Amino acid sequence: MASPGEEWSLDLLQEYLQKKNSRENLDRFIPNRSAMDFDYARSLLTGGKKWKEKSAVMSASSEAYQKLLAEALDMNRSRILAFKNKPPTPEELIPKSWLSPTAYQSKFIKPCRWIPKTCQRMLDAPNILDDYNLNLLDWGANNLVVIALSETVYLWNASNGSTTELATFNNEEGPVTSVSWAPDGQSIAIGLQNSHVQLWDSSAQRQLRTLRGGHRLRVGSLAWNNHVLTTGGMDCMVINNDVRLRSHIVGTYRGHHQEVCGLKWSPSGKQLASGGNDNLLYLWDRSRASLSSSTQWLHKIEAHTTTVKALAWCPFQANLLASGGSDRCVKFWNTCTGTCLNSVDTGSQVCALLWSKRERELLSSHGPAENQLILWKYPSMRRMAELSGHTSRVLFLAQSPDECKVASAAADERLMFWQVFGIPEVAKPTPKTSSEPFALWHGIR
Repeated sequence: MASPGEEWSLDLLQEYLQKKNSRENLDRFIPNRSAMDFDYARSLLTGGKKWKEKSAVMSASSEAYQKLLAEALDMNRSRILAFKNKPPTPEELIPKSWLSPTAYQSKFIKPCRWIPKTCQRMLDAPNILDDYNLNLLDWGANNLVVIALSETVYLWNASNGSTTELATFNNEEGPVTSVSWAPDGQSIAIGLQNSHVQLWDSSAQRQLRTLRGGHRLRVGSLAWNNHVLTTGGMDCMVINNDVRLRSHIVGTYRGHHQEVCGLKWSPSGKQLASGGNDNLLYLWDRSRASLSSSTQWLHKIEAHTTTVKALAWCPFQANLLASGGSDRCVKFWNTCTGTCLNSVDTGSQVCALLWSKRERELLSSHGPAENQLILWKYPSMRRMAELSGHTSRVLFLAQSPDECKVASAAADERLMFWQVFGIPEVAKPTPKTSSEPFALWHGIR
């Protein structure tokens, strides 16, 4: 039981604690008298040593009481002058709400795009050749799709859905082994089984000329670079043809020892990629192309273990090439150094590749067992969508001029159209301009 003196001390202690916890003094920098304990300061200056000497001979209860009292009165501190009040909380330069994951996602991350899993339109493609090494589909700048069905070449108008038969070849010339639109969307190059390449005018539906003398066997791959048409054949040759010249052969590339089945020029037109049935991928420099001497390749790549057909240059990153083949892998290359940046096992034969020109995405088409199209997010290579509908390997892909739709043709004799890369942007109407002088000035009332 506490003595009257101890009860009186406890009352003083409670009164002091209430005084201590008061926040009436908010001056941060200059201490004031109400924030100082003069009695305690005087005690430290005059009798601090005596206090310590007395504590050595105290009883256990008195010592416990003194410790409690010292803790409550901050008697363990050594300063006489002290700032009792905490400084004000500084203003946040960046609100914490901005740094939270949910707020970040809502402010800076685009909402997920809805990708239709079914095709928009399906057409019959009877007698299309089931040959992995050929290239029988393309979509021109004039919104016309060209497709070769055995010996006949057809044009399908994506604007009105009409179909036109462009050309039919006899048994000595055909079947058709490759087709490719010229950049102007007017002329079509057609590679044939008899090693010739014909140029056709799509509007007049007439033959312009025949390129002959370059290849000895069928021409299965074509690639345009402005007015230069590059052709690849079963004779292992890659030839540059200037279609403006009478003597059209202006350069050759020698390196493959089996059929050339993939050709793609870089967006800059300075580098050419070629893939072959010999499991090789070559990178060529246009400036080194020569007709008289053997052209030395820029890089010879032997990373693929089977036929390399699918080639696609990245539209948003220079010197980035994607390649795919029958070994089920999609590989990414730095074409300046020839180094492999990444390799992804897709699980099935890779038949064709297309980059999106709107987003950092890559579309691939595949063979058995799923025969699907896969949309990948680059560079994470996360599967964004899988598009199913074909029942045989999807051999050919082509992209629309608005860069949103893709056409796929498969060995199941079907031609399908997919809205895979988004919705075309509607062009904004241009503001009307007035011919009157000072039309933009407003009068003062």
